[in-house]
Amino acid sequence: MSSRLAVDIGGTFTDVVLETGTISHSIKILTTPDAPERAVLEGVRSILAEAKCRPQDVTLVVHGTTLATNALIERKGARTALVTTEGFRDSVEMAWEHRFEQYDIYMERPQPLVSRDLRFGVPERVASDGAVLLALDEAAVHRVAAQLKAEKIEAVAVCFLHSFTNEAHERRTGEILAEALPGVAISLSCEVCPEIREYERTSTTIANAYVLPRMAGYLGQLEADLKKEGIAGPLLLMMSSGGITTVDTARRYPVRLVESGPAGGAILARTVAAENDARKAVAFDMGGTTAKLTLLDDLELQRSRQFEVARAYRFVQGSGLPVRIPVIELVEIGAGGGSIARLDALGRIQVGPDSAGSVPGPASYGRGGTEPTVTDADTALGRLDPARFAGGAIPLHRDKAEAALQALAGPLRTDAQGAAAGVAEIVDETMASAARVHAVENGKDTADRALIAFGGAAPLHAARLARKLGMKQVIVPVGAGVGSAFGFLRASIAYEVVRTRHQRLDMLDAKMLNELFATMRAEAEAVVRPAAPGETLVESRQAFMRYRGQGHEIAVPLPNEPFASDAAGELRRRFEATYEQVFGRAIPKLEVEALTWTLSLATDRPLPAPAKAIATSAAPPPSGHREVLDPASGAREKTALHERAALKPGMTFDGPALIVEDGTTTVVPKGFTARINSVSQIVLEDRA
Repeated sequence: MSSRLAVDIGGTFTDVVLETGTISHSIKILTTPDAPERAVLEGVRSILAEAKCRPQDVTLVVHGTTLATNALIERKGARTALVTTEGFRDSVEMAWEHRFEQYDIYMERPQPLVSRDLRFGVPERVASDGAVLLALDEAAVHRVAAQLKAEKIEAVAVCFLHSFTNEAHERRTGEILAEALPGVAISLSCEVCPEIREYERTSTTIANAYVLPRMAGYLGQLEADLKKEGIAGPLLLMMSSGGITTVDTARRYPVRLVESGPAGGAILARTVAAENDARKAVAFDMGGTTAKLTLLDDLELQRSRQFEVARAYRFVQGSGLPVRIPVIELVEIGAGGGSIARLDALGRIQVGPDSAGSVPGPASYGRGGTEPTVTDADTALGRLDPARFAGGAIPLHRDKAEAALQALAGPLRTDAQGAAAGVAEIVDETMASAARVHAVENGKDTADRALIAFGGAAPLHAARLARKLGMKQVIVPVGAGVGSAFGFLRASIAYEVVRTRHQRLDMLDAKMLNELFATMRAEAEAVVRPAAPGETLVESRQAFMRYRGQGHEIAVPLPNEPFASDAAGELRRRFEATYEQVFGRAIPKLEVEALTWTLSLATDRPLPAPAKAIATSAAPPPSGHREVLDPASGAREKTALHERAALKPGMTFDGPALIVEDGTTTVVPKGFTARINSVSQIVLEDRA
């Protein structure tokens, strides 16, 4: 029987999942930051041996990686140059010309990935409507090529003004550079990000060029290594949009792989929401380094076209490098298992955003870490079984966790467990606050939603987080500890194409738009079809629209059919309905315009039907008991221990309890009832 592999490289753990029919195996191993592929191959070998699966039976490998993200954050990409319109080389430094921290006199802006001496201007000019105002000076391009060769440049980003309306100058520049600089990676903005807004387009193109040589080398080596292991199935890559794509596409546009891991988790959450008929939900992914939350409404994920990486202030919007790529919109905070706790200047507990990562890791790992972390707090509280953590691969040392927490306990005049309770409460409140703000910013609320928890640390904190957010139900899927990797295997093969074409609705050119979407469809199909021969493809369209005079647009869904000559009225109705949903009301008698159009093409992956209701029964007696300190009440409670493998569909029991499995532990606080639904997921209901 054929098998499928999924591999997710995180900041602390590398997760590997193997699915053969309805049987799945999973393992977690520590990420090897110096050579991420080493952990991948180690995990693949281990899981194949555990499952007694032959490498030649693996028909597909889906991979999500932090390599592109880490290269941007750590500034370990290629030696990159920028070629742009003469007079505009400083636009990446001027950015948005605003302060993201208004009152911080020591504010540090993110440094551009390309230093000023490697940014070159070329005489040329295209108007906003695509008209050529100044022809490209090809002699100047040749002179720049000679300078790039002397500087031993490894990658070049080409971004001319208004190239999204007329790409001829960029194309010709790319041809000249490719001929003069063989072996140098070249990224053109008309391919990477053909849309309006010069700074974001330039930043995205630079980021793509910066990581391209390393990612192309890594993906080529990984593909070769997998074949050496005897795995002949294709390697596909998870993108930030929630779709998967081929290695060839990933090599050309590696910037689309940023945040691929969290996207896999969101795909899993959507599947789980459908199985539980949870039309409104929050996906909660808490791993070793960060926590991510995203909203689902009517089983649809929030999506965006912009993301920031390498933030100077890690979780402050505007402090990073913008990349305009299709992403699943989520809020990310420094609240993972490895997040470091300390006291601030006022003696208050602060958790994160920095993390102990996999090297040296939390103090409880016994690998040299000495600073207290969230995992150390969960260990000291009694929530984690030291012998079962990460399937027993990493034995925890409770004494070392408590010793690290003692640094907080002394000034707080408490013991190590008291400090641990404080750390747990602070990290839970930090996540709850981020979720509230994210919901309000999107015109939504957190109450009356189901919380879908996955990632190694999420089930430990999910029930408390749900109470803080007014949620009554928590769902923990099968294999929650490696949830993002499971999500990879449920994702569609997909690709999104974007074009900027400014259109006022009172002057709508339906013929031009129909031709544009036909071209976009052909481009998307050329990427998706080779990886999905014979599969049904689902098309979805959007327009980014605004009232004339506004500075930003909102995403408006479009019908998947040609525009009629009188389509302006329908577009306006769709825009006003979306605008009213986001802002509470539409504005009458204002002209409406569309700037950018997108087309997404994906293989059809129907959502599962809701799981059938089944009769409930009492769970078997617990395998034991452990004293656990509840941070909410401050009481030490005798807590039942249940092995997840022993819990069958329909079984139910009340908290306080811990449900233990290899990848994670689910905390069932007092006042919650746990039941196992018909698809073996844990469902927690708050009776309070």
